Amino acid sequence: MPSSMSINGFKNITVTELQTMMKQGGLLLLDVRTDAEVARGKIPQGDSLPLHLLPLRLGGMNKSATTIFYCQMGGRSAQAAAFAAANGFTDVYNLQGGISAWAQAGLPIES
Repeated sequence: MPSSMSINGFKNITVTELQTMMKQGGLLLLDVRTDAEVARGKIPQGDSLPLHLLPLRLGGMNKSATTIFYCQMGGRSAQAAAFAAANGFTDVYNLQGGISAWAQAGLPIES
């Protein structure tokens, strides 16, 4: 697992780190892009949770689960990770470069 958390309460991780974590299992991978963006493809194992719905859904989520957020480039997912961490989530990550970095690494995208 990646080491220390940032002052925002979450850690930025690389595509390689995400792959390792996905192999270990037991994580929640959340795509915070819009439905239209998700329709163009997503990271396998990822679940769609548009950023604007995050405040409404956070209460029903496991705050101790390993939770990784991603978006197109990493900006919106960093906001989502900071929001989750500020609301008591303890194991929060942001995928640096988002799905763009994932695709650039030649990794699979599912429709």
